[in-house]
Amino acid sequence: MRIVSLCPSNTEMVCFLGLEKHLVGVDLYSDWPPEVVSVLPKLGSDLHIDVEKVRQLEPDLVLASLSVPGMERVVDQVVRTGLPTLVLNPGSLDDVMTDLERLAEAVRPHGLNPPAEAVKWQLKERIARVREAGTKASSRPRVYWEWWPRPLYSPGGDNWLTEITALAGGQNIFADVPEAKVCDPTGARVLEAAPDVILAVWTGIPQRKVRLERIVSRPAWGNLPAVQSGRVYALSEGLFCRPSPRLVDGLEQLLNILHPDLAHAFGVPLPDAPVIPFAGPSRDPQ
Repeated sequence: MRIVSLCPSNTEMVCFLGLEKHLVGVDLYSDWPPEVVSVLPKLGSDLHIDVEKVRQLEPDLVLASLSVPGMERVVDQVVRTGLPTLVLNPGSLDDVMTDLERLAEAVRPHGLNPPAEAVKWQLKERIARVREAGTKASSRPRVYWEWWPRPLYSPGGDNWLTEITALAGGQNIFADVPEAKVCDPTGARVLEAAPDVILAVWTGIPQRKVRLERIVSRPAWGNLPAVQSGRVYALSEGLFCRPSPRLVDGLEQLLNILHPDLAHAFGVPLPDAPVIPFAGPSRDPQ
């Protein structure tokens, strides 16, 4: 069977089901697992897929997505080719589990039988362990997630980051906003919320290039509890900004950040992914 994936979260779902040897092409941003995707043809960025290249690969299944605004146009172009297409758009951990089964169902007519139920059971077991630990938290830190620095974008209540923050014993400062994302151009809403923890996951930007000094040196941000206590971190956007099973790795990392004592007590491992803290002084608050 020949599978083409048009976004990173889809590529990761394919690999979690053990179907990586069937991948024949991926989008430009698919970077995990590196040993798999590094040797595959790249078909363009998620919003600018070369549909002709997709067609030339003669896939039996194209995994498209609506996880990024604007991908509707790409989906329409792919569907018009007549290629068999499965469109995923998970918005929660439960949706990720459902889409694992949808993908498994899509490949079974080709003689493949990926262990979707076993994979889902393992993921749900890990989630349940974090959930149990989170319920024991004596305090629930207020967390500000920064998706983008200019203007400031952050997840709202209708987003998986709000879900995993709650599971890990914290609270997203924008959890009460019903939309999936929040734009705060001046940062006034963040200042008003006074987060205890700041987590930067700039979408599409490698973790090493996230400039925490830009965050802590904003006017008056030096007075925030998160900055005062040194709880400002850059995390891998691959663990938090893609609706794939790797969100569970992110969930475990988040518990280790917010409540390391509970993570240890409940045996929740720290994923093999760096946590980069802010390591320098900020400017004097203005």
